[in-house]
Amino acid sequence: MSLTKKFSTLAIALLIVSSINLLADTYRINGPKSWLGWTGKKVTGAHNGSVAIKSGYINVTGAQFKGSFAIDMKTIANDDIQDAKYKADLVKHLVGEEFFNVEKFPTATFEISKMEPYTDQWGATHKVFGKLTIKGVPGEINFPAKVVMNGNDFTASAEFILDRTKWGLKYGSGSFFDNLGDKAIEDNMKFNVNLVGAK
Repeated sequence: MSLTKKFSTLAIALLIVSSINLLADTYRINGPKSWLGWTGKKVTGAHNGSVAIKSGYINVTGAQFKGSFAIDMKTIANDDIQDAKYKADLVKHLVGEEFFNVEKFPTATFEISKMEPYTDQWGATHKVFGKLTIKGVPGEINFPAKVVMNGNDFTASAEFILDRTKWGLKYGSGSFFDNLGDKAIEDNMKFNVNLVGAK
Protein backbone atom coordinates (compact mmCIF):
# COMPACT_ATOMS: atom_id res chain seq x y z
CA MET A 1 0.00 0.00 0.00
CA SER A 2 1.34 3.42 -0.95
CA LEU A 3 2.03 6.08 1.65
CA THR A 4 -0.84 8.17 0.27
CA LYS A 5 -3.30 5.29 0.61
CA LYS A 6 -2.09 4.62 4.18
CA PHE A 7 -2.73 8.25 5.14
CA SER A 8 -6.15 8.11 3.48
CA THR A 9 -7.07 4.97 5.38
CA LEU A 10 -5.88 6.50 8.65
CA ALA A 11 -7.86 9.68 7.98
CA ILE A 12 -11.04 7.66 7.33
CA ALA A 13 -10.53 5.65 10.54
CA LEU A 14 -10.04 8.83 12.56
CA LEU A 15 -13.14 10.34 10.99
CA ILE A 16 -15.20 7.28 11.95
CA VAL A 17 -13.91 7.36 15.54
CA SER A 18 -14.60 11.08 15.77
CA SER A 19 -18.13 10.59 14.45
CA ILE A 20 -18.79 7.88 17.04
CA ASN A 21 -17.50 10.09 19.83
CA LEU A 22 -19.70 12.95 18.67
CA LEU A 23 -22.70 10.65 19.00
CA ALA A 24 -21.80 9.67 22.57
CA ASP A 25 -23.58 11.41 25.43
CA THR A 26 -22.33 11.21 29.01
CA TYR A 27 -24.71 11.85 31.88
CA ARG A 28 -23.11 12.57 35.25
CA ILE A 29 -25.04 11.39 38.28
CA ASN A 30 -26.11 13.99 40.81
CA GLY A 31 -25.05 12.38 44.11
CA PRO A 32 -27.24 14.39 46.50
CA LYS A 33 -30.34 13.65 44.43
CA SER A 34 -29.57 9.96 43.83
CA TRP A 35 -29.94 7.21 46.41
CA LEU A 36 -30.11 3.48 47.00
CA GLY A 37 -32.74 2.13 49.37
CA TRP A 38 -32.59 -1.24 51.13
CA THR A 39 -35.00 -3.52 53.00
CA GLY A 40 -33.93 -6.52 55.06
CA LYS A 41 -36.37 -8.99 56.60
CA LYS A 42 -36.08 -11.27 59.61
CA VAL A 43 -38.45 -13.63 61.42
CA THR A 44 -39.69 -10.91 63.76
CA GLY A 45 -40.05 -8.08 61.23
CA ALA A 46 -38.11 -5.92 58.79
CA HIS A 47 -35.92 -2.84 58.61
CA ASN A 48 -35.29 -0.38 55.80
CA GLY A 49 -32.91 2.45 55.09
CA SER A 50 -30.70 4.07 52.50
CA VAL A 51 -27.13 4.42 51.22
CA ALA A 52 -25.72 7.40 49.30
CA ILE A 53 -24.50 7.15 45.72
CA LYS A 54 -21.47 9.44 45.73
CA SER A 55 -20.63 9.44 42.02
CA GLY A 56 -21.43 7.82 38.72
CA TYR A 57 -22.08 8.24 35.02
CA ILE A 58 -24.04 6.77 32.14
CA ASN A 59 -22.45 6.83 28.68
CA VAL A 60 -24.86 6.50 25.76
CA THR A 61 -23.67 5.81 22.23
CA GLY A 62 -26.61 5.18 19.95
CA ALA A 63 -28.40 2.23 21.55
CA GLN A 64 -25.35 1.22 23.61
CA PHE A 65 -25.17 1.99 27.32
CA LYS A 66 -22.19 1.83 29.67
CA GLY A 67 -21.82 3.21 33.15
CA SER A 68 -20.24 3.01 36.57
CA PHE A 69 -21.42 3.98 40.06
CA ALA A 70 -19.72 4.32 43.43
CA ILE A 71 -21.81 3.69 46.55
CA ASP A 72 -20.62 5.22 49.81
CA MET A 73 -21.07 2.37 52.29
CA LYS A 74 -20.15 4.62 55.22
CA THR A 75 -23.49 6.41 54.73
CA ILE A 76 -25.64 3.36 55.55
CA ALA A 77 -28.68 4.67 57.41
CA ASN A 78 -31.85 3.25 58.94
CA ASP A 79 -35.19 4.93 58.25
CA ASP A 80 -37.79 2.94 60.19
CA ILE A 81 -36.56 2.75 63.80
CA GLN A 82 -37.70 5.58 66.08
CA ASP A 83 -35.67 4.73 69.19
CA ALA A 84 -32.31 6.51 68.84
CA LYS A 85 -30.22 3.88 70.65
CA TYR A 86 -31.82 0.94 68.79
CA LYS A 87 -31.28 2.77 65.50
CA ALA A 88 -27.63 3.50 66.32
CA ASP A 89 -27.02 -0.11 67.39
CA LEU A 90 -28.45 -1.46 64.13
CA VAL A 91 -26.38 0.89 61.97
CA LYS A 92 -23.25 0.08 63.99
CA HIS A 93 -23.90 -3.60 63.33
CA LEU A 94 -24.46 -3.07 59.61
CA VAL A 95 -21.26 -1.08 59.10
CA GLY A 96 -19.25 -3.45 61.31
CA GLU A 97 -17.14 -6.47 60.46
CA GLU A 98 -20.01 -8.96 60.79
CA PHE A 99 -21.89 -7.32 57.95
CA PHE A 100 -20.52 -4.76 55.44
CA ASN A 101 -17.20 -3.97 57.19
CA VAL A 102 -17.12 -0.45 55.79
CA GLU A 103 -13.77 0.45 57.36
CA LYS A 104 -12.10 -2.09 55.08
CA PHE A 105 -14.57 -1.78 52.20
CA PRO A 106 -15.85 1.83 52.22
CA THR A 107 -17.12 1.73 48.64
CA ALA A 108 -19.31 -0.66 46.68
CA THR A 109 -19.44 -0.35 42.90
CA PHE A 110 -21.81 -1.20 40.08
CA GLU A 111 -20.59 -1.32 36.49
CA ILE A 112 -23.14 -1.46 33.69
CA SER A 113 -22.08 -3.76 30.87
CA LYS A 114 -25.21 -3.29 28.74
CA MET A 115 -28.85 -2.23 28.74
CA GLU A 116 -31.50 -3.75 26.51
CA PRO A 117 -35.01 -2.51 25.67
CA TYR A 118 -37.50 -4.24 27.97
CA THR A 119 -41.05 -3.64 29.13
CA ASP A 120 -43.15 -5.01 31.96
CA GLN A 121 -46.37 -4.22 33.79
CA TRP A 122 -44.55 -1.89 36.24
CA GLY A 123 -43.33 0.52 33.56
CA ALA A 124 -39.79 -0.70 32.92
CA THR A 125 -38.12 0.47 29.72
CA HIS A 126 -34.83 -1.44 29.89
CA LYS A 127 -33.15 -4.45 31.45
CA VAL A 128 -29.82 -3.55 33.02
CA PHE A 129 -26.87 -5.97 33.12
CA GLY A 130 -23.71 -5.42 35.09
CA LYS A 131 -21.26 -6.30 37.86
CA LEU A 132 -21.97 -5.40 41.48
CA THR A 133 -18.98 -5.49 43.84
CA ILE A 134 -19.56 -5.52 47.60
CA LYS A 135 -16.78 -6.18 50.14
CA GLY A 136 -14.45 -6.81 47.22
CA VAL A 137 -16.65 -9.64 45.90
CA PRO A 138 -17.93 -9.18 42.32
CA GLY A 139 -21.22 -10.65 41.12
CA GLU A 140 -23.15 -10.42 37.87
CA ILE A 141 -26.71 -9.14 38.22
CA ASN A 142 -29.54 -7.93 35.99
CA PHE A 143 -32.81 -6.17 36.71
CA PRO A 144 -35.55 -4.15 34.96
CA ALA A 145 -35.43 -0.36 35.19
CA LYS A 146 -37.34 2.68 34.02
CA VAL A 147 -34.93 4.98 32.19
CA VAL A 148 -35.93 8.43 30.94
CA MET A 149 -33.68 10.74 28.91
CA ASN A 150 -35.22 14.15 28.37
CA GLY A 151 -32.83 16.48 26.59
CA ASN A 152 -29.91 17.10 28.91
CA ASP A 153 -31.54 15.32 31.85
CA PHE A 154 -31.47 11.67 32.86
CA THR A 155 -33.49 9.73 35.44
CA ALA A 156 -33.65 6.04 36.25
CA SER A 157 -35.46 3.98 38.86
CA ALA A 158 -35.51 0.29 39.67
CA GLU A 159 -36.50 -2.24 42.30
CA PHE A 160 -34.88 -5.66 42.60
CA ILE A 161 -34.06 -8.54 44.96
CA LEU A 162 -30.54 -9.83 45.68
CA ASP A 163 -29.29 -12.80 47.69
CA ARG A 164 -26.84 -11.12 50.07
CA THR A 165 -24.95 -14.35 50.77
CA LYS A 166 -23.52 -14.32 47.22
CA TRP A 167 -21.39 -11.38 48.38
CA GLY A 168 -20.29 -13.05 51.60
CA LEU A 169 -22.96 -11.41 53.77
CA LYS A 170 -23.82 -14.56 55.72
CA TYR A 171 -24.59 -13.13 59.16
CA GLY A 172 -27.83 -14.57 60.54
CA SER A 173 -28.46 -16.66 57.43
CA GLY A 174 -30.37 -19.89 57.95
CA SER A 175 -28.65 -21.21 54.83
CA PHE A 176 -25.33 -21.29 56.71
CA PHE A 177 -26.16 -21.41 60.43
CA ASP A 178 -28.41 -23.71 62.46
CA ASN A 179 -30.67 -23.00 65.43
CA LEU A 180 -31.03 -19.27 64.77
CA GLY A 181 -34.67 -19.27 65.81
CA ASP A 182 -36.25 -15.82 65.65
CA LYS A 183 -32.81 -14.25 65.07
CA ALA A 184 -32.68 -15.59 61.50
CA ILE A 185 -32.36 -12.94 58.76
CA GLU A 186 -33.60 -13.64 55.23
CA ASP A 187 -30.93 -14.07 52.57
CA ASN A 188 -32.86 -11.95 50.06
CA MET A 189 -32.74 -8.18 50.39
CA LYS A 190 -34.84 -5.71 48.42
CA PHE A 191 -33.19 -2.69 46.85
CA ASN A 192 -34.68 0.46 45.34
CA VAL A 193 -32.53 2.80 43.30
CA ASN A 194 -33.26 6.30 42.08
CA LEU A 195 -30.77 8.11 39.83
CA VAL A 196 -30.79 11.71 38.65
CA GLY A 197 -28.20 13.05 36.24
CA ALA A 198 -27.44 15.53 33.49
CA LYS A 199 -25.03 15.95 30.58
